[in-house]
Amino acid sequence: MTRKEQKEEKRQKILMTALALFVERGYYDTKITDIASAVPMSTGLMFHYFESKEELWLELVKMGAAGTKSASGAEAGEIPPGIYLEKFLEQLFSYAKDQPWVFNMFVLMGQARRSGMPEEARRVALSVDTIKDTEKLIKKGQKDGIFRSGDPELLSRCFWASVQGIMEEMAMDKEMKAPDPKWIMALILK
Repeated sequence: MTRKEQKEEKRQKILMTALALFVERGYYDTKITDIASAVPMSTGLMFHYFESKEELWLELVKMGAAGTKSASGAEAGEIPPGIYLEKFLEQLFSYAKDQPWVFNMFVLMGQARRSGMPEEARRVALSVDTIKDTEKLIKKGQKDGIFRSGDPELLSRCFWASVQGIMEEMAMDKEMKAPDPKWIMALILK
């Protein structure tokens, strides 16, 4: 392994450790020394990777935002909306079981959107509008007779609130099984 690869591996270890601690303790109750200790590495060495806790938080939020953009339905193309969303849920739950940090990322992104969080990271978190993108899919599905009638924005919010809640529960309870995506789809299907 090259030095560059070792450095990137260490950087990823810091990010995943920080993600777990931020979810467990919250942003303000997680100290940079806690993260360094859990990696483990010296606090001084950690500053070679990230200049501050806020920079580390921002990097995690950017990762979450990038992942969230692909989940919103903006890339559905010609795939029927009902099939797109159900397959998305299947893949999300399957991937998250293999990569448990995904559950934590949902929790972190929920935290990052709240007022009182570091402003730049909050702006990044709020820049991804899964509600609006999924609302467009729901409107298309309503037009095609697939989705129930009703306010498409509210249906989108309910869909994503369910996904968010499930991901948060699974982050806290590692033994919880993923629900059948059809249960969540039942919120919006006709």
